[in-house]
Amino acid sequence: MVWTEYVREIPDFPQPGVLFRDVLPVMAVPEAWKQVVDGLEGLIRPLKVEAVMAPEARGFLLAGPLADRFGARLVPVRKAGKLPDPVFRESYTLEYGENQLEVEVTDRLSGRRVVIVDDVLATGGTVRACAELAQRLGAKVAGFAFLIELNALNGRDRLGPDHAPVLSLISL
Repeated sequence: MVWTEYVREIPDFPQPGVLFRDVLPVMAVPEAWKQVVDGLEGLIRPLKVEAVMAPEARGFLLAGPLADRFGARLVPVRKAGKLPDPVFRESYTLEYGENQLEVEVTDRLSGRRVVIVDDVLATGGTVRACAELAQRLGAKVAGFAFLIELNALNGRDRLGPDHAPVLSLISL
């Protein structure tokens, strides 16, 4: 069994022309989920991270077990309006629209190495916004990690050559 067998492709979601990759079915199969978490752990471990940052919602599901395995801080990045002030806010563009992310203002990340984790790297807007928030918190972005990277959308390029390594379990 290979975890990729459980990735569901949904055409025209959330809007016409978008092929959505749903990784939630992977998480419903314990053996597949273990493969994913083990695989991401193997990619990230050399980065020697002290914190795992992730955007909601699927990013949260990945970040929790990874933060536990690394004995690292968990940094949830929320959609606008979900956190009480004070927050840092960052706007970003998705493949199919625009949005904003927020993170709690804290000094607990100052000088720490953080990895940003999400399920899919598409256009890179979401994780680019996370990287901006991490830097505003004084953290050093040590890397980005994904289950799936969608090469045709060039998300890696949006992260820029000056950014940390971009790691993914598979590229499509």
